[in-house]
Amino acid sequence: MTSPLTRRVTVLMGGFSAEREVSLNSGAAAAKALKDYGYQNVAVIDVPRDVPAFVSALAETKPDVVLNALHGRFGEDGAIQGILDIMGIPYSHSGRLSSAIAMDKPTAKLLFERAGIPVAADRVVTRAEMLAEGDPLPRPYVIKPLNEGSSVGVHIVQEGDNFRPFVEEDWPFGENVMVEAFIPGRELTVAVMGDRPLGVTEIFTDRGFYDYDAKYAAGGSTHQCPADIPPALAEEAMALSVKAHEALGCRGVSRTDLRYDGETLYILEVNTQPGMTGTSLVPEQAAHAGISFPELCHWMVETARCDS
Repeated sequence: MTSPLTRRVTVLMGGFSAEREVSLNSGAAAAKALKDYGYQNVAVIDVPRDVPAFVSALAETKPDVVLNALHGRFGEDGAIQGILDIMGIPYSHSGRLSSAIAMDKPTAKLLFERAGIPVAADRVVTRAEMLAEGDPLPRPYVIKPLNEGSSVGVHIVQEGDNFRPFVEEDWPFGENVMVEAFIPGRELTVAVMGDRPLGVTEIFTDRGFYDYDAKYAAGGSTHQCPADIPPALAEEAMALSVKAHEALGCRGVSRTDLRYDGETLYILEVNTQPGMTGTSLVPEQAAHAGISFPELCHWMVETARCDS
């Protein structure tokens, strides 16, 4: 195996999803961490929408391996993974099929249910159904795009709200929406590194729920790592997160978000490209487990591979 000091690593970041700015921060942080670890040949690419231009830019860097720091559509949904598979370049995180399934919320929830993992009740409805029926579930409920990440487009519809999804200017995410029963209670998250859960973090925010701004804006949320919960509950949260990671066929690092209503732990989603910014949860959990950020990025590079 080539020495980490001479291996050529290309970090993919930016892109053109709704999470572009966060991805730029993740990519810059990961590139710096790899250099801090000792990698001497680290290149970065702000991924363009033009596929031939991207392939050309990637080929120019001559990577031995890619660290994928993209978030959201195209970077996290199996599309970029498919290009890397065709080019035969090993890459970090999950493969194309697992990435696509994890990003598609209805499909992911179906696999969770089949694996015996508790999930919130939901319906997928069309624009016409939503406008005609009004409330498709009893309030409060959550509406989500089918295939966005980082809580982009997520709204909680409470009693008395006048929010109307699917009014043209309010819903740019396609003809369908997932409507999900709102689970009250505590917000927990677990990072999984390979087959190892790193711990449980509880997230607190005064924004009503852990939305995009709560995740990435300074002061949007606070994290308690490890979470102040009973050991048995922490073990259950970690076991469910590993089970969810495996149910989707994930590899590398993932992060599972859960809600606890005082009786039951519910899986909300698995993030196959979790954030690597200064406010991100995975590096925080890794540090608590004794793994520095440069060590974490090194591990992601060393375990990178293509789908066959």
